[in-house]
Amino acid sequence: MSSPPSTHTSDVLVIGGGIIGLVTAWRAAQRGFATAVVDPEPGGGAAQVAAGMLAAVTELHYGEQMLLALNLASARRYPDFAAELTDLTGHDLGYRRCGTLAVALDADDRAHLRELHALQQQSGLKSEWLSGRECRRLEPMLAPGVRGGLRVDGDHQIDPRRLAAALVAACERAGVVFHRVRAERLTVERDRATGAVTADGTALGAGQVVLAGGSLSGRLAGVPDDVLPPVRPVKGQVLRLTVPKRYAPFLSRTVRAVVRGSSVYLVPRLSGELVVGATSEELGWDTTVTAGGVYELLRDAHELVPGITELPLTETRAGLRPGSPDNAPLLGPTELPGLLLATGHYRNGVLLTPVTGDAMAHVLATGGLPEEARPFTPRRFTADALTEQPA
Repeated sequence: MSSPPSTHTSDVLVIGGGIIGLVTAWRAAQRGFATAVVDPEPGGGAAQVAAGMLAAVTELHYGEQMLLALNLASARRYPDFAAELTDLTGHDLGYRRCGTLAVALDADDRAHLRELHALQQQSGLKSEWLSGRECRRLEPMLAPGVRGGLRVDGDHQIDPRRLAAALVAACERAGVVFHRVRAERLTVERDRATGAVTADGTALGAGQVVLAGGSLSGRLAGVPDDVLPPVRPVKGQVLRLTVPKRYAPFLSRTVRAVVRGSSVYLVPRLSGELVVGATSEELGWDTTVTAGGVYELLRDAHELVPGITELPLTETRAGLRPGSPDNAPLLGPTELPGLLLATGHYRNGVLLTPVTGDAMAHVLATGGLPEEARPFTPRRFTADALTEQPA
């Protein structure tokens, strides 16, 4: 099948205009690449639903120590990254170094937190164990039944919606061209990715193509099966409430807990917004906000902070996180020359934005990933790599 004639050509074509695609395009343009982004709504995607916790420490999970190193590397870059974006665009990103308090509501939760604290200490991370009374002294709105908690001052937060808007502005300033239309299929010529064809039939040619389509990355037509990213959608429902001035300060930092086996977090913004999330549901492409999801979030949040039921509920949303088989991102070249991936960030997309932008700019310029990103090559999921792994 012959391709339609190319009407637009760039050095780098980024398919997907979420925060990962945008930061890749911005950093590529800064390196001198003529860069284009194809997305019907740049700045949309999972960032519009995400809470924006930069929680490398409290998000630590067993078996994810390799990912921890990348998360910490990105967290260290966030202050300078946020300052650079704000200086360039004038956008306030809602970046706060307010810390996180993870609390336990019963004996089982307390034992779980103690295990997490031990894992954090073994991993060289800073966290402080507090009694229930000390937790309530920090956050007076907490329920009287809180049994203890972990104070992590190194975990911060950002407003992902503001971050997305600032990245769009930064791309525009750097000369990135936006094609506000959906990419229909990848163009492959002589066993090399050479661009994409959009839904309106426009052919976009490129020297290198970066697939950064979030949960949709595995659905782009034209990508050979052996390099199609193993990314799946994981649904998350999130609520937004408003804290009236008479209640301020309601919470001074992010508060999170495991309630009856389900994680819940409350992220307070300086604007007065309070984000409550997040469910985690393997339901394919469904983005319905359900009464059950809203009920469970409010029920668990109420057990943690009883006063939450007095606040106005202003928004309910559901989004899709891009999950990978090992919950870690796919970064860099694929087995198809000319095609690179920046996807599969799962619950760490906002946190990993700075390090992803740097890694992708580096690989686009040099052909190789920087050392910190090498464990996350898409080639770890090729048939050969999987058969080489020990049983």
